[in-house]
Amino acid sequence: MKKIVKKVKWSLRRLRLKIPKEALVLEVGSGGNPYPRANVLLDAYEDTQERHWEELVHDRPTVLSFGENLPFKDKAFDFVVAAHVLEHTPFPEKFLHELQRVACAGYIETPDAFMERINPYMDHRLEVTLRDGSLVIFKKASWLNEPELVELYEARAKKIITQETIPQHAEEFHMRYHWKDKIDFKVVDPEIDATWDPPSKKNVISALSNGPRYKLRKLALIFISRIFSQNRRNAKLDVISLMRCPECISEDLARKSLSEVVCKNCSSSYKVDDMVYKLYNGNSSI
Repeated sequence: MKKIVKKVKWSLRRLRLKIPKEALVLEVGSGGNPYPRANVLLDAYEDTQERHWEELVHDRPTVLSFGENLPFKDKAFDFVVAAHVLEHTPFPEKFLHELQRVACAGYIETPDAFMERINPYMDHRLEVTLRDGSLVIFKKASWLNEPELVELYEARAKKIITQETIPQHAEEFHMRYHWKDKIDFKVVDPEIDATWDPPSKKNVISALSNGPRYKLRKLALIFISRIFSQNRRNAKLDVISLMRCPECISEDLARKSLSEVVCKNCSSSYKVDDMVYKLYNGNSSI
C-alpha cells in the first residue's frame, strides 16, 4: 500500500506545489506538458528534439525566448517553475541568475546526477544534485560522460532499474529544489564547454509521438489543464506589461498590431501569433 501511495504522490506532484492562488506564475521550459498552475509559459523552440519533438502547448500566454536571457522585467512573477529544463543549458550560472531576477521564489526539478551519469540523455548538458540545501552542478563535456560505466549498466541492470526500481522510487532518482529569494548553487567545473550539439534522434522519437499512448496522454493533459489552470485569469493577462526587450533590456514595449510587438527604445520588432510572443534576439542564448 505504501508503494502505491508513493507512486500516486509522485504522479500528482505537479498539482501539489504550494503556490498562493493570487501568485503570478511563470514556467520556463514548459514544452508539451506545462504545469497547470503556470499563468505564463516560456520555451526556447516551437519544435525541438530536446523535448522529444512533442508539440508545444500554448493554451495560455506563451513566450518563445531563451532561459539565459528571459524577456521579462525584474520580479515580474511571484513564482517560477523550471522542471526538466536546467539540465539542458550549457550556461547554468546565467540560467539560474535569470530565474532569480524575474521571480521571488520557485521550484526546480531535474534528473538526479546519479541517474544522469548511468542513464544519460543525449541532449542533457548538466548533471545536477542536491547537497545540504544547495544545487551542485557538473557540466558535461559530451552527452556520454563515462561510456564504460554506461555499457556495464546497460548490459546487466538497465532494464531492472528503468522498469522496476525507478517507477517505484522515482523521487530518489530526481532532484527537487524549492527556493525563495535566492538559489544556492555551485558549478563544480565551470571551465568545461557544454555547448556541443547532441546526436540526432528525430526519426525514432517522431514515431513514438504518434502512438496511442501519446494521444491518450495528450487528452488527459487537456482535461487536467481545464480543471486546474486559471484559464479565465490567463486569458485576461496583459503579458506585454511584464516584458522587457531581450535586445536592449528596455521595458518600453508596445503592441504595434495584433501580430507585432515593438521596443520603443531600440526599435526591435517581435512577432506575435495568437497567444505566442516570439521574443528572440541574436544574443539570447549566450
